[in-house]
Amino acid sequence: MGALSKRAAASALMNNNITLFACPFCQEPMSIYEQGRLVCSSNHSFDIAKQGYINMLTHGTTSKYSKELFESRKAVIDSGIYDLVEEKIAVLIAHAETVLDTGCGEGSHLARIMAEKQGNCLGIGIDIAKEGILAASRHYPVQIWCVGDLAKSPFARSSFDAILNILSPANYEEFKRLLTPNGRVIKVVPQSGYLHELRAQLYADSRKETYSNEQIVARFKESFTDVSVERITYTVPLAIELVPALLEMTPMGWHKKEGANILLNEITIDVDVLVGRV
Repeated sequence: MGALSKRAAASALMNNNITLFACPFCQEPMSIYEQGRLVCSSNHSFDIAKQGYINMLTHGTTSKYSKELFESRKAVIDSGIYDLVEEKIAVLIAHAETVLDTGCGEGSHLARIMAEKQGNCLGIGIDIAKEGILAASRHYPVQIWCVGDLAKSPFARSSFDAILNILSPANYEEFKRLLTPNGRVIKVVPQSGYLHELRAQLYADSRKETYSNEQIVARFKESFTDVSVERITYTVPLAIELVPALLEMTPMGWHKKEGANILLNEITIDVDVLVGRV
């Protein structure tokens, strides 16, 4: 980044792609003001933080996701256990020039997918959790990172060739508004075997030991056309030091009983990759 501060570098990147942004209050176009703020014609203003991200929330919010959770998530993702999923997504978005990762957390999936992807492409990550976006801007300054809520979207209509939604809640109506005419949504949802080694120990002999994504897949198919579904499943070794991080990052781990001893030396990734167009 040379002599540029993180704020100045982020400001330049946003300015070069300013047409992607729209005011979350009034949906008017945005412009950069003095390399430190995004401002619309109605004078709604959003500061670019010194760490290089922008907060475009229109309302106060609290998040149950902590700094420690995002650190754990990064450690697990960086271990490579999602490599095959990320490689598949990189192939699916090979021709995309603008990519939005919704519910991006600390940005590890998006950064790794963009590093895998061929060709020039801009990646933007959005999450309602400030701690996640703060971590993303610290670790991955070549992408744009935005604290925001898709219910009050900070992006312009028809801006993104690809929208990623990886193991995260979705807003399908907003996805449709944001997609370019030939764009596609890639949603990753758990399949029945996802993290089953962990599920078996946490939920032994209960209904939660099994899982079905049928309702999620059915709703996706109702929302989009030309839908394809591909299952990716494999089991990889899990380093013992990553077990606490895995427990910290997944909602399953939050229900671990105090004193329970979780023993894992491998973990199964079993997901459906859903691809849909408007």
